[in-house]
Amino acid sequence: MNMTIKTIRTGISEALPLAIAIAAYGLSYGVLGIQAGFGLLGTVLMSLLVFSGSVQMVTVAMITGGAGILSILVTATLLNLRNLLYGAALAEGIAPAKRWRWLLSFGVSDEPFVLGISRFKQYGPDPIYFATVAGTFYIAWVSSSLIGAIIGNQIIDPQKWGLDLAFPITFVALLVPNLTEKPIIATALTGAVITVILTVLFPGTPLNILVAGVLAPLVGIYLKEKNKNVD
Repeated sequence: MNMTIKTIRTGISEALPLAIAIAAYGLSYGVLGIQAGFGLLGTVLMSLLVFSGSVQMVTVAMITGGAGILSILVTATLLNLRNLLYGAALAEGIAPAKRWRWLLSFGVSDEPFVLGISRFKQYGPDPIYFATVAGTFYIAWVSSSLIGAIIGNQIIDPQKWGLDLAFPITFVALLVPNLTEKPIIATALTGAVITVILTVLFPGTPLNILVAGVLAPLVGIYLKEKNKNVD
């Protein structure tokens, strides 16, 4: 029991800095959701059921731009394809929670993935830690979405407040210390280069990051397999 409590405390303390940034991002989403005509219930319900900042932000932008439901669904699916890779990588770490893996899978996203993988490498499988981290982020996202939706009519442009930058900056700060191996560094650099090139060639296209996310890991996988063969 003491070990479980210690794990939960560790998960909360390690997730809290990023949760604050996520809350700022969620606040921005809540404001934009109201301004897009979602209404208070619709804005919050989307956070409760979808729990994906990128998908929700893109959905708001596409609805505002008059996009159809089919194009929104296709875009949302493509944006979240990376979660398949995340889930495969996290599977062993949450395997002991056999009955609850379906629930833990709902928490698979960028931030829990980074913290979870780092934890599993040091201490082995730890579904309690992952559940704590994912739960902390979920509470931060939903509650901040609610607050943003409530004050939505009082803020003209949340981007002028820098709320949209809080999450990516904090996420990068969290990710950098994990860039310790050549395959990981190569993957990050490749992803950055591909993203910049595609952004220059096709500005404003949300799928640029998706393409980079699919192609960049292939470089890391190649280098990792190459190192295994050398050894």
